[in-house]
Amino acid sequence: MCLSLETHPNSLTLQQPIYSQPKPNLNSTQLEDYSSCSGNNMAGTSPHAVLEPLSKPVQELVINGDELPQRYVCKAGDGVIGASFPLMDVPVIDLSLLTSSPDVGEAELKKLQMALSYCGCFQAINHGIASSFLDEVRGVAKQFFALPMEEKQKYSRTVDDIEGYGNDTVLSENQTLDWTDRLYLTTYPEDQRKLNLWPKNPESFREILHEYTGKLRMLTEHILKAMAKSLNLEENCFLNQYGERPTMTTRFNLYPPCPRPDLTLGVKPHADASAITFLLQDKEVEGLQVLKDDQWFRVPIIPHALLFNVGDQAEIMSNGIFKSPTHRVVTNSERERITLAVFGMPESDMEIGPVEELINEKRPRLYKKVKNYVENYFFQNYQQGKKPITAVQI
Repeated sequence: MCLSLETHPNSLTLQQPIYSQPKPNLNSTQLEDYSSCSGNNMAGTSPHAVLEPLSKPVQELVINGDELPQRYVCKAGDGVIGASFPLMDVPVIDLSLLTSSPDVGEAELKKLQMALSYCGCFQAINHGIASSFLDEVRGVAKQFFALPMEEKQKYSRTVDDIEGYGNDTVLSENQTLDWTDRLYLTTYPEDQRKLNLWPKNPESFREILHEYTGKLRMLTEHILKAMAKSLNLEENCFLNQYGERPTMTTRFNLYPPCPRPDLTLGVKPHADASAITFLLQDKEVEGLQVLKDDQWFRVPIIPHALLFNVGDQAEIMSNGIFKSPTHRVVTNSERERITLAVFGMPESDMEIGPVEELINEKRPRLYKKVKNYVENYFFQNYQQGKKPITAVQI
């Protein structure tokens, strides 16, 4: 299933979101995907001891022709890697129909609810972002990763921060590293941007990233309202838990060719710490897999769709109705793969919890109310090999 989708003339018109220009006082709680976690695993400053400051970029290992280091070899718990897995029938949602006439809109809302309850993700089409612009976004990502190593390293992250260019922080002798290099940036609130880490090369990088994530902020409001309406809730009930200064972080991912794709993962199995995640996939190279009913499925590419998935915080707010899917990224020996994940999270000081209308005798409260899920629950549980969301289950 590889459909070529152009932006439809009746596609969603993006309007300014109701939450104000976020100007937070957040510390770096983008634990979004600490070591990858679609998310992305999300990240912030780690309170844990670092055994080794910075590991060598994976791209450098490939260029030097190094043999596969043992620390990249996956453990048995990550599941079979080299086998051929079936293709998942990921639901396709036409975002322009969510605000259509009652009959058409209701049908698409039902599809949305079923998609997020069944597999926690969908392919978004007619999202209001031109296909040509998505190609520009992919273009600046590709140009950045193609720069000489010394140019990319001008934007390297520091030992105690996940933002910037780099890869996994080594926190444990037994830690399995991901076969990926990343550029991780906070994009909202705007006053939290570390512009010294935003590449000036390519020249259009900053402008394109600002425009792209601005469009996704608008889509975030649209989708959160649709998620609420799909459950017959007041449309702002999820947005009300988002706060006035929600966080959005962006992760550019490069997965270089790997000499042993049967032993190595681009991203270890995880669920995202976000509320919602947008993934712009590579147009040609597959790699993302989703776990459903203890079986791994390949996620197909629809070149000009946005792959949307629920994160742990939306699962909490929906009292477990929407599923935060476990996913991973596999590697291949021949072609590099480049993707862009954008993670949306509530303001860190906002308390989130299951919407009261979703709690009843048949479906009791499944999760505690929490603040700053990323920093208080996600990081330490993820690094201990535990599923973070279980820490807030009742």
